Amino acid sequence: MEAWLYGEEGYYKKFKAIGKSGDFYTAVSASSFFGASIANYFYSLLKEEKADENGWLIEIGAHQGYLLCDMIQWLYTCDPALVETLKFGIVERQPEVQKAQLAYIKERFGDDVQITHFNDISEVEAAYAFVVANEIFDAFPCELLKDEKIAEVKEDEIVWEEAPAEMLTWANKHHLRQGEVAVGYEKFAKEMASGIEKCDFVTFDYGEKYVRNDFSIRVYRAHETFPLFDETLNLSESYKKDDITYDVNFEHVSEAFLEAGFEEIFYETQARALIRFGLIDILEQFGKQTTQARYAREADKVKTLISPTMMGDRFKLIHFRK
Repeated sequence: MEAWLYGEEGYYKKFKAIGKSGDFYTAVSASSFFGASIANYFYSLLKEEKADENGWLIEIGAHQGYLLCDMIQWLYTCDPALVETLKFGIVERQPEVQKAQLAYIKERFGDDVQITHFNDISEVEAAYAFVVANEIFDAFPCELLKDEKIAEVKEDEIVWEEAPAEMLTWANKHHLRQGEVAVGYEKFAKEMASGIEKCDFVTFDYGEKYVRNDFSIRVYRAHETFPLFDETLNLSESYKKDDITYDVNFEHVSEAFLEAGFEEIFYETQARALIRFGLIDILEQFGKQTTQARYAREADKVKTLISPTMMGDRFKLIHFRK
């Protein structure tokens, strides 16, 4: 997956559009109220003095920058002074994507908001940071384990080789017989902890907090889904051209962050989290200031975020604090 997504000519090497011919829709692209709700939660932490108004607001994997901009916009609505005291950053290592993000941020805010780019979370050094990410853990590299063997690709075919002893030890500890074993969660958590003295990390992704003992890894092509082991999928044609992902094992994520010195504050469905963050109140405020038609359109978008049959239950929030 590392080479597929991030290697030379990899899928994420260049900026990807979201739409009919691009990536699947995310919560960020579904509604600007997603970012507003997270910002509202951050603002509540600021009021409770659990966060620092002179600290950093940082997004990881920001795509075009919609989420960070939606958060900044809502924070300005809550307290315009915060745009002056807070510092804003994006962790993004692809130069072409950085360029697209800066262009969009300038389009939204002109020169009033300055963004610092970091190539990696290890570059961030801060006394306090509120770090947010949407759908990043599903894009970490993973190994595929089955019957104490791991998958290798040779001549565009998947073959099975003996798994390393260290991986088998981890799998036995978690009662995993087959499925994905994410690579890099521990390093990521330790690097975030080492550079940021006090941190709130809030992230959303699809998955569960348990081992499935099944393969969820799949390829997205033109808004169609193909299991990696689907006989109709041609690996040589999909490699680096289509998106590839898998369901997140949040127990693994939590374990990595707890070992790095964080505590887990919340783990819950996206629907429950966004409602707790104030999503419904934000929508109602919007309804008082706009037409019925516009309110109805935004309400439909909000349903996408919280409906159990759409994103509401499938996606989870996890919040860590250091």
